[in-house]
Amino acid sequence: MKKFTTIITSLILMVFGLALVPANTHAAINCSDNTIPPSVLRANGCSSDDDEPELSDIIVNIINGAIGVLSVVIVIFIIVGGVNYMTSAGDPGKIEKAKKTILYAVVGAIICVLAFAITNFVIGALKNADSGSEIDGGGPISSVFYPED
Repeated sequence: MKKFTTIITSLILMVFGLALVPANTHAAINCSDNTIPPSVLRANGCSSDDDEPELSDIIVNIINGAIGVLSVVIVIFIIVGGVNYMTSAGDPGKIEKAKKTILYAVVGAIICVLAFAITNFVIGALKNADSGSEIDGGGPISSVFYPED
């Protein structure tokens, strides 16, 4: 059983590893448009030599990258828990272990979603506090609730 789990996990990691390869796609962007966030302009090659990325952007990128990697791990744990559940052959101990694996993976997913939301809200609030505007959390969703005049 351990060999089977190892083989399945290896195959899953290889498949998800291909999904982590970034696709180089860029939309046409007007670099002089000041309604586009600076991080998007920098990502599309519109930055000048003196335009350094802000520390908050770096922190958000690191945290969001870590959350993305953890999300892949969570999916793997859910799949492993499901395989263990299906192959338990009615053994109550194995069924309970598989259920706990799935439960802990779902709890981890909830924590990842909350960490993503809290991080982006706090960084957006700190950026807006520095600029003297109202604290709205920043990000694309805040423009829906707090449209600029």
